[in-house]
Amino acid sequence: MRLTEASVAIRPRTAWEAIDLGVLLARRHAGLLMASWALLTLPLFALLCALLWQYPGWAIFLFWWLKPAYERLPLYILSQALFGNVPTLKQALRALPRLLGPQLLASLTWRRLSPTRSFDLPVLQLEGLAGQARSQRLIVLGQRDGAAATWLTLVGMHLEIALWMGLAALFYLMLPQQIELNWSWETLIAASSGQWLWLEHLSNLLYVLLLIVWEPVYVACGFSLYLNRRTALEAWDIELSFRRLRQRLTGSAYALLLGCALLLSQLPGAAWADSAPTASAPFDPQGPDAPRLLQQPLTSQAARAGIEALLDEPPFEHRETVTRWRFGEEKPAQEADPEDLEALLEMLKNLLKLGEWWKSLDIVAQVFEALLWAALVALLVFVLWRYREWLQTFGEHLGLPSRRRLQPPDQLFGLELAPESLPEDVASAAERLWAEQPRAALGLLYRALLSRLLHEHRLPLKQAHTEGEVLQLVETLHQQELSAYSRQLTGHWQALAYGHRLPPEALRQGLCQGWRELFGQERPA
Repeated sequence: MRLTEASVAIRPRTAWEAIDLGVLLARRHAGLLMASWALLTLPLFALLCALLWQYPGWAIFLFWWLKPAYERLPLYILSQALFGNVPTLKQALRALPRLLGPQLLASLTWRRLSPTRSFDLPVLQLEGLAGQARSQRLIVLGQRDGAAATWLTLVGMHLEIALWMGLAALFYLMLPQQIELNWSWETLIAASSGQWLWLEHLSNLLYVLLLIVWEPVYVACGFSLYLNRRTALEAWDIELSFRRLRQRLTGSAYALLLGCALLLSQLPGAAWADSAPTASAPFDPQGPDAPRLLQQPLTSQAARAGIEALLDEPPFEHRETVTRWRFGEEKPAQEADPEDLEALLEMLKNLLKLGEWWKSLDIVAQVFEALLWAALVALLVFVLWRYREWLQTFGEHLGLPSRRRLQPPDQLFGLELAPESLPEDVASAAERLWAEQPRAALGLLYRALLSRLLHEHRLPLKQAHTEGEVLQLVETLHQQELSAYSRQLTGHWQALAYGHRLPPEALRQGLCQGWRELFGQERPA
């Protein structure tokens, strides 16, 4: 894919904004999409009606069931038009047999009722994935925009029904009044008349016609959701920014070099000679080397007086009074008032009466005690559940029995990490690959390192972890040699995987020898 030639702005969007983009794409190529859909579906619908004239319900059901086959043609047109290569109607119809081949039976059987059909179709048709690879790819893509694709299908289904009923009502309202008066519904419904079959087929035709308008929009919205998810996963917007920056800097560098060359060519030959010594700066009578400063006696009182005089002159003459809140001064102690003593005694008597009344509420106290104990138990359960992984690790260090550890995954980050998939001698295999395939050699070392961390050191690696988070987990093992080797290998792997910078040839011996020093040559059982 040529991202620089895309006809839309490549940037991460929300799911609903991506659906709006799909509507705009469908509207931009509406003529081609609707014409291709009509040329494909209308003859097929006519054939089904001719074969199943007495069964119009089965005819429209078969036409509806074959919708995943029709949707491949609009997706082909949109995928080509996205990068500026808009096919003609003849080219699109000529590519149809090739589009119908891959996994058509699966699309029309167990995948037919998938609510994310429009979102999953680009994985099948554009990426050509099948089986386990397709399932894993759909899991990754559907982590964020799968719900939006489901809502797109549900809303589209209700929209089809609403448009179908609206077209039927519009057709009835446009009938002339004379024809409507002559209608007899009993005669139309009668099986012997055959007129009811015409009405059913006409209703089916209205559904087929509305699909000419709606179905390309549905396919375009699913395709835009797929593009939005790939933009977020593969950072297409960042790649485009770097390409534009490289093009801009390349053009500026050429122009700068050409300008420097022209400027140097215009300089006279004497400009390259040794420059004459510069003249000394003129003497400043007010500077720090002035005689009045070097020979002037200075005392503390004179300095203080000079500073105060300087502060009384502009721009230091501004003075400001700042006020703040403070507590008032303590009042002198006064003799106790007899009326205040009586009020205090009365208050103490009321408090004693309140305490005697509270003692009678034993049931209330027991209820509150039960609630407090229940809250304490709930808090303990929450703490144990929240720090269950830490407690399990702490128990293993103390030698306490623990539950059976789950089997570590065989694949992580898209790499095969099963010990059986690695060669017996990883370092020797990497050395043999380094001469012709340095990327494969470095990838083998990194994959073997992840396998050892996962199976031997029992690090809880997950699919969501990045290389930096893996290094942080390695630091928790408190093995300096392993941490240093992991940082070195991860750094070179990132430079090759993301920066496409090949590692130096001298690095091969150091990485392979470091592997042998850490893990030896034999594969663990």
